[in-house]
Amino acid sequence: MNLDIRFDFQRKERIGLIEAIWGSDKSIDQLKRLSKEVLEKKEIVFITRINKDKADHLLDIFQEAKFYEQANCLIIGENLQKIPIKKKVAIISGGSSDLGVTLEAKLALEIYGVNCQSFIDVGVAGIHRLLSQIEEINKYDVLIVCAGMEVALATVIGGLLPQPIIAVPVSVGYGVSKNGETALNSMLASCSPGIAVMNIDNGYGAAMAALRIIRSIS
Repeated sequence: MNLDIRFDFQRKERIGLIEAIWGSDKSIDQLKRLSKEVLEKKEIVFITRINKDKADHLLDIFQEAKFYEQANCLIIGENLQKIPIKKKVAIISGGSSDLGVTLEAKLALEIYGVNCQSFIDVGVAGIHRLLSQIEEINKYDVLIVCAGMEVALATVIGGLLPQPIIAVPVSVGYGVSKNGETALNSMLASCSPGIAVMNIDNGYGAAMAALRIIRSIS
């Protein structure tokens, strides 16, 4: 069945954000067609949640395509209308298991030319790792915190630093972690006031939330 899939070319004019393409539920033919349409409009192609098999087909078709396997993201072309922003975003993860979500957020911000830095493996199980980085993290204007299991990291940072915090629950952890559901509920129930919470594994959504914030305060 050839479903009518349309790209939202007016999104950038409305809200200043380009549309990302969700790769997980689209066929290779659909992704190929969408990519060609976007490139013909001189726009960047940013595909999230794409597996290696689909990515390999697109890499054979588009020479300039780059596949970031750990983030499950594929980028074709360049965003020629980057946003001139001096504000900086820190992307903080509890452990290396959160790296895929962290990288998705970082790639999404870099498309817009945003200055961002990752702080990896600073979870509260070894809280000295976080405390040794806290002064450096404090230099950033918006903080994205990616963590799984009980996600105390977002609450601890929220109690130490005043910046806007965007928390991303990650679907890692044993049994009762329930593929990120426990992390999501823990972040929603955080006793640190003012933490914004994304859906499970939604690094891209966190990046767009950060972008909205820094554009409003720049």
